[in-house]
Amino acid sequence: QVQLVESGGGLLPAGGSLRLSCVASGRTFRNFAMGWFRQAPGKERELVAAISWSGGSTYYADSVKGRFTISRDNAKNMLYLQMNSLNPEDTAVYYCAATIVYYGGSLRVRDVEYDYWGQGTQVTVSS
Repeated sequence: QVQLVESGGGLLPAGGSLRLSCVASGRTFRNFAMGWFRQAPGKERELVAAISWSGGSTYYADSVKGRFTISRDNAKNMLYLQMNSLNPEDTAVYYCAATIVYYGGSLRVRDVEYDYWGQGTQVTVSS
């Protein structure tokens, strides 16, 4: 089994920055493509950013492109999301997700393609 735990969320004013972290434990000897999703109240879960196992490929939602950066440290089983220039529209619960892949460059951008999920961390941005 695989466990994912997010941290780093909080309450901050618009224009601020946060760095979210996700640590994986359990069967982490496998190769994982990973991603960050978010869900605001009354809305569906949406992809924020995705990264390949190798780290060589990334994808960003248009709404966060240029402001957020996804990265990973496989040696530490860690995934990160650097969030800059936050605005109230970024308010949501942010989820870390992972899925097994067989090629290092594989990206997964659909939530249905992910097998493992964290419990989420709340990010609230005030105006």
